Amino acid sequence: MATAQAPGAAARNLRAKESQREQIYEWEGKDKNGKLLRGEMRAGGEAVINATLRRQGIMVTKVKKRRVSGGKAVKQKDVAIFTRQLATMMKAGVPLLQAFDIVGRGSSNPRLTRLLNEIRNDVETGTSLSSAFRKHPLHFDALYCNLVEAGEAGGILEALLDRLAIYQEKTLAIKSKIKSALMYPIAVMIVAFVVITVIMIFVIPAFKDVFSSFGADLPAPTLFVIALSEFFVAWWWAIFGFLFGGLYFFFQAWRRSEKMQMVMDRLMLRLPVFGGLIEKSVIARWTRTLSTMFAAGVPLVEALDSVGGASGNAVYAQATDQIQRDVSTGSPLTTSMQSTNVFPTMVLQMASIGEESGSLDHMLGKAAEFYEDEVDEMVKGLSSLMEPFIIVILGGLIGGIVVSMYLPIFKLGAVV
Repeated sequence: MATAQAPGAAARNLRAKESQREQIYEWEGKDKNGKLLRGEMRAGGEAVINATLRRQGIMVTKVKKRRVSGGKAVKQKDVAIFTRQLATMMKAGVPLLQAFDIVGRGSSNPRLTRLLNEIRNDVETGTSLSSAFRKHPLHFDALYCNLVEAGEAGGILEALLDRLAIYQEKTLAIKSKIKSALMYPIAVMIVAFVVITVIMIFVIPAFKDVFSSFGADLPAPTLFVIALSEFFVAWWWAIFGFLFGGLYFFFQAWRRSEKMQMVMDRLMLRLPVFGGLIEKSVIARWTRTLSTMFAAGVPLVEALDSVGGASGNAVYAQATDQIQRDVSTGSPLTTSMQSTNVFPTMVLQMASIGEESGSLDHMLGKAAEFYEDEVDEMVKGLSSLMEPFIIVILGGLIGGIVVSMYLPIFKLGAVV
């Protein structure tokens, strides 16, 4: 038996369908004085554009739909910039829907524009902003949605968006510093691999042909390098296949297997040079996330749901789960953190002072700032340390190959 739909629900459904069909159109026209005008408008079709502009006294000469096909993938940096723009406009008193229109039109990435249009349409039809964000978990994680929800509930959405923008900017800055520290050695290793490959496949076989005419015994280093070159020439396809295939399956297992993530994250924290840098960056993200969530009024147990994943390390995610269980049973935060044995004394002391003084968010924020500065200093130190270290390694490898190839020539010169 069919049921009658309430008039209000029917109207909302009609507005939702119309809103979903709406697109952005670019138009050109002239006013009553013949002045050329251009603009953009969101509407359900060209007829709506013509009727609206005609009522404003504008004679339309051209209307076309804005192209939104293609575009780059929406990255975390795009979301951070959008959050900062949205927070700034809401602080300035710009209505939420209009703010989405302004950010969407100002974006050069069509995919981001489509994403913002979908969120705007959901909000326009009565969906809360946090619920609209939750429909896109690939771009807006639980931390983001929880903070927006807390801002909506407390009537301080613009303040929490500003805090969220600061958090994202700090997190992106730390990741950028880590990448800059790792980029140089990785780039040099790739170049070294290419150079050694060229030497093994093209240069050493030419030397081998020259040496074969000598008719004398070759030194052991030369024989070893020639044998290595022959193996490389014969099996280069297997070497490259094994190398790239192994790297692919390794990273896939790292991403998909929780056990693999735990093993690799624990190993990375123990690396001799980069382990300290990774540990400080993880602690900075952990304390910054918990400080942001707690300052937004999110209860501690609920805030810890998002903290572990935001740290970016399986060891600290597991420790956060243990802290959450202990805190939910009435244990103090500092005691729970201390029992995991992964937090340094300085963070434990700051958390203890924050709990006793009732300013946990402030003290954790100070700890985050301290470790962010530590990461910055370590990146600068590593940049100056890695350069001579890599030069020595590459010089030893390539220089050893070159010397081993010239040893027979030196021996021949001594005989002559």
